[in-house]
Amino acid sequence: MKQVVIYDSTLRDGAQAQGISYTVEDKLKIVDRLDRLGVSYIEAGNPGSNPKDLEFFERAKKINYKNARLIAFGSTRKININVEDDANVSSLLAAGTSAVAIFGKSWDFQVTDILKTTLEENLNMIYDTIKFFTGRGIEVVYDAEHFFDGYAANPEYAVKTLKAAADAGASSLCLCDTKGGFLPMDIYDVTEKMVKLFDIPIGIHCHNDNGMAVACSVVAVQAGATQIQGTINGLGERCGNANLCSIIPTLQLMMGYSCIPEASMVELTATARAFSEIANVIFNERSPFVGKTAFAHKAGMHADAMHKNTSAYELVNPETVGNERIFLMSEVAGRSAILNIINKVEPSITRNSPETKLILSKLKEMEYEGYQYEGAECSFELIVRKILGKYRSFFELGEFKVIVNEPTSNVVNSTAMIKIKVDDQEEITAAEGDGPVNALDNAMRKALVRFYPRINEMKLTDFKVRVLDSTSATAAKVRVLIESTDGEEFWTTIGVSTDIIEASWKALVDSIEYKLSK
Repeated sequence: MKQVVIYDSTLRDGAQAQGISYTVEDKLKIVDRLDRLGVSYIEAGNPGSNPKDLEFFERAKKINYKNARLIAFGSTRKININVEDDANVSSLLAAGTSAVAIFGKSWDFQVTDILKTTLEENLNMIYDTIKFFTGRGIEVVYDAEHFFDGYAANPEYAVKTLKAAADAGASSLCLCDTKGGFLPMDIYDVTEKMVKLFDIPIGIHCHNDNGMAVACSVVAVQAGATQIQGTINGLGERCGNANLCSIIPTLQLMMGYSCIPEASMVELTATARAFSEIANVIFNERSPFVGKTAFAHKAGMHADAMHKNTSAYELVNPETVGNERIFLMSEVAGRSAILNIINKVEPSITRNSPETKLILSKLKEMEYEGYQYEGAECSFELIVRKILGKYRSFFELGEFKVIVNEPTSNVVNSTAMIKIKVDDQEEITAAEGDGPVNALDNAMRKALVRFYPRINEMKLTDFKVRVLDSTSATAAKVRVLIESTDGEEFWTTIGVSTDIIEASWKALVDSIEYKLSK
């Protein structure tokens, strides 16, 4: 298999995305996950830009990583000064990494109109900075910023910038589509020319402003590039960077390249989700390969075909990337999808069993009431268990009451009181929360934890409300979806009512019962 070096920039490029702010602890956790995934390089930040990155590199020096090498990122020296006197260069050296990434200008317009210097001085800046590090035995990855724009405007000068880097001892030359606007065929043509011109590895760094960063990265590899720069989940400035969670399985599972250790591929989905948790951003469930819907099947014909041969509608086996196949529950899903849930509870039941007809009938009845189990299969599984006599009641609700107070600064605004019964023991308790659902959740945990200590493992991660009939105004039914996790698995449950608190309660109870049933 041909080797492709995976160069992750989640901690540097990814940090430039709107709404992202890593702590040092966040960065250390993300590096650990990336190292476990088996990426070759981790561009961990710019030590010259902020004290946080300086602290990170100081702490990271003491950690031995199994697969990855950390890279400190920075620019060429400033105009008309000695490289030894440049503060940014000094901070890169102080970071103590065995490799650094240096970016410089490849577009003549950027040199003359943005940097306000001469084309010759820019070449000197590139050469001097890279020579400073290579002369000290430090590997240098050269990022040719705006390379494709520069090559389109002035190909001769753009190539000169690469030659300056190569002559100074750079270990690889990374071609950057910094504005993210080039098409795959253009990326292929230019990359192929650079591969033929230089005898050191060529890399590719694409932004996603035209939505083609993954495609451009893949075709660059086909043109001979052997290093791909990107981020987990495609996070980055503006529209983001090339998504490594799409690129890695595409190259390795579908095209025969080696990107990460084969045994690490099953970590891909967990890594993508863990990053979203650490960075506190909503995970895109429609992401290829790693999203919840990547291997979700709904239409009856599709689901039936999948039961016969999974290659009918899937690119790869979901287990190879640590994901799972889902058959969505709906009135158009057909018996095959429903049978998949039923057989999790009772494998002996077939599509023609009387129980299957009962469950189908119940599904249609519940959907008529406003329930929609697509994406909330855990609530449907509880219904199946009840119909099949496989349901265990973990607790009985006596009553609950929610009091919503007028919100004031830094003061919780809701209180929930609850009475439950477990076997023959009653528990009455109350808890406060930021809103009625949070208060109910807290009260439920407080009441149940002495009976079921492992309930402390779970937490709510998402809460969605949809009005089902807007013409009924405040009397309309609402559908509430609650997503929960125990740190290993995510699950979604549903509740429907004309009372938003009751709908939330139903979804919350299902969520807790699903956890306890595991």
